[in-house]
Amino acid sequence: MKKQALFIALVVAITASLAAAPAAEAADTAKTVKVFLLAGQSNMEGKAPNTLLDYQAEDPKTKDLFKHLRKDGKWIVRDDVFIKFLERKGPLTIGYGSPDRTGAELEFGWMMGDRFDEPVVLIKAAWGGHSLFQQFCSPSRLPEKEKKFQQDMATWEKAHEAALQKGPKIRLRDPGNDRFKPQPYGSSYRAMLAEVKETFDNCETMFPALKGRKLELAGFVWFQGWNDQYGGAEKEYGSNMTHFIKDVRKDLGVPNLPFVIAAMGQNGSTPAAGPMLTIREAQMSMNDVPEFKGNVKAFRTDVLVDKATEEPSPTLVKNGELLKKPAGDGAYHYNGSPIWFTRIGHAMGEAMLELMKGQK
Repeated sequence: MKKQALFIALVVAITASLAAAPAAEAADTAKTVKVFLLAGQSNMEGKAPNTLLDYQAEDPKTKDLFKHLRKDGKWIVRDDVFIKFLERKGPLTIGYGSPDRTGAELEFGWMMGDRFDEPVVLIKAAWGGHSLFQQFCSPSRLPEKEKKFQQDMATWEKAHEAALQKGPKIRLRDPGNDRFKPQPYGSSYRAMLAEVKETFDNCETMFPALKGRKLELAGFVWFQGWNDQYGGAEKEYGSNMTHFIKDVRKDLGVPNLPFVIAAMGQNGSTPAAGPMLTIREAQMSMNDVPEFKGNVKAFRTDVLVDKATEEPSPTLVKNGELLKKPAGDGAYHYNGSPIWFTRIGHAMGEAMLELMKGQK
């Protein structure tokens, strides 16, 4: 009950903050800021190494893809697009992915900044390994999940006690190890809302250039799916996604908030199968939900694959640093490809602008 009360208080506070922003159709563009919420897990964090991005931005074979992001051989720092990613904040440029990496936010934010006269703020709420089934579970699904959480906790506590009796050091693979301790349902959902509230409440402190302006929540981008492949969670992904979209709009107080979904596609050129295919189909099915027509857009990311990263490639040393060319992250995270992440960011931007154009 205490957790529920805190959540309700958070939602009320967020709604009050958003209510202070003028409606889009009545907005004075000289006084407003377009805000986009980007949420998900590690792929939304962004996994393209900055060192590889630097290399490809100068490589004659790939530099054209990044030329709009650079000037005089350096990465441009926007003065009209700002980003908050957990503890980091500032004008948009490279490096707002995982440490020393960049993600889809760069190209997406660039497109939004070029499109709108108003300044743009990106709020990125992303944590690696967090599922829609559990950590991002939205409020309307919580009652049925709470019972399972209690059951899982009871099971883990018994395993933990049994492990302690074997000795003070618990084996890594023991079910009683802390790594297997059940996580509260909805924890990342609540943290995501808290990120929005913090930004709306403290925008002028975070970004002094926006002093005197009102923030207007303009869109939501979702890039997630990997951890729902396990434990049968993929079977209810479609239902969970539907609840999530509705709950986000309710809790943020924007009934038809444009909602873009970058569907699972780490399979690249290899046909998706099993849980990955199930999740992708569930995400794409949001395009067919009648009440989401014209305000939700899902697109496939596998068709945007950087095929060069799927082939064995040599390494090279530049400025004393070993670079993997052209992949930057093994077989995970879209191979850590700056090209793939940039293409995905561009597709996110196209989808968002399409939805916003259709709004009255």
